[in-house]
Amino acid sequence: MEQIENLPKDFCSTMNEYIVHMIKLAEKLSGLMCENLGLERDHIKDAFSGTKGPSVGTKVAKYPQCPNPELVKGLREHTDAGGIILLLQDDQVPGLQFLKDGEWIAVPPSKNNTIFVNTGDQVEILSNGRYKSALHRVMAEKNGSRLSIATFYNPAGDAIISPAPKLLYPNHFRFQDYLKLYATTKFSDKGPRFESMKQMANGNDSLLP
Repeated sequence: MEQIENLPKDFCSTMNEYIVHMIKLAEKLSGLMCENLGLERDHIKDAFSGTKGPSVGTKVAKYPQCPNPELVKGLREHTDAGGIILLLQDDQVPGLQFLKDGEWIAVPPSKNNTIFVNTGDQVEILSNGRYKSALHRVMAEKNGSRLSIATFYNPAGDAIISPAPKLLYPNHFRFQDYLKLYATTKFSDKGPRFESMKQMANGNDSLLP
């Protein structure tokens, strides 16, 4: 923050402390996501790190009051390119909307410093689609200007992104091999069956009957 001219020192200090807390929150959330996916707790963090660690940036945006909000949009619908987005938005003026089940759902203003969490495209890729990047937009408002502070916990520029191998479905197998395994496991959970087929693809058929 000190690199930006004419900003009060107290403001810079507060923002720096805020960003440190957002990084800790993003890392905690990424760890919980990994646990939920059955991955090592640091999988997302490690995948994002590249050679210099995850990329973190904070954007302060102001959406001005609009006398005719029906004629414009504050920000067109989009998904975020990065990883985990932590949003502290205006405590009075709404505008943020997420698409859910074909309907736009309004997110209320941030009361009591509530942080809203969004997942970007890279989380969807790493999780092999288990976590989706959310389509969202910002609508113009006639009842006041809206302020938002978004912190982006993203991969480093040189980070190599791919789905976690543990989350991939089996692939490149012969259907007759699958049927052979299916015949003895038809009434069992499909998860171990898929894992066995992945082992076959890796040249290890020790799990096959």
